[in-house]
Amino acid sequence: MDWTKFDAALFDLDGVLVKTTQLHATCWKRMFDCFLSSDAARRRVAFHAFAIQTDYPRHVNGKPPYDGVRDFLASRGIGVPEGEPADPPDRESICGLGNRKRALFLQALEANGVEVYEGALALLRHLRGDGLKTAVVSSSRNCEAILRAAGIADRFDLRIEGELAGRLGLSGKPAPDTFLEAAKQLDVEPARAVVIEDAIAGVQAGRAGHFGLVIGVDRRVSPAELYAAGADVVVDDLAETIRMDDVRPRPPK
Repeated sequence: MDWTKFDAALFDLDGVLVKTTQLHATCWKRMFDCFLSSDAARRRVAFHAFAIQTDYPRHVNGKPPYDGVRDFLASRGIGVPEGEPADPPDRESICGLGNRKRALFLQALEANGVEVYEGALALLRHLRGDGLKTAVVSSSRNCEAILRAAGIADRFDLRIEGELAGRLGLSGKPAPDTFLEAAKQLDVEPARAVVIEDAIAGVQAGRAGHFGLVIGVDRRVSPAELYAAGADVVVDDLAETIRMDDVRPRPPK
């Protein structure tokens, strides 16, 4: 791949740079299953657990945490108060449940640490060596903690994460706002920037922002779904973008 055609690379965090997707999914399941069990008992209906294989990619992955809570509960026809970002984790509100998941994740992060994808490290070294600007664009409010735990906080010129997006009034993925803000702050035209994502919502955001290239990373979502969401190419490993002969081209229509 000729990276000299571009001036910047905008990376998602979880599932693209670091191996936290399963950890996030497990914490979402713990939080939702606890809530769903109590809700089912209260309403005297059957309990249906949160399904990592289907509910996580469809309703939660890649979205701001409160949006994920809201979208998943809506898919089950369950309504709870919106609440406030300061809600404690034991409060059954959109914000309270999101905060409960975050508390579970931070506990797991401290206990288990985080691993970086070797292909992502190889690509970062390549891009920094070529003088491209790099940014992390993540819906996570744990972005800084994860980057520091992974030892890669110094590999990026910019970080756009959940709390900053909230302060700036930016809509979360699949809206392109956070990626466009990153390009703006890096002083790079979207057409000269590459978006790198593993989630459907993130790929959709890259396509909606009319970025020069959208790379889908095949982690939990199938290549067909990533292409349908707007990916230009799909890779198993980001090191493949340094040797593009391994990249699977978009299938013919």
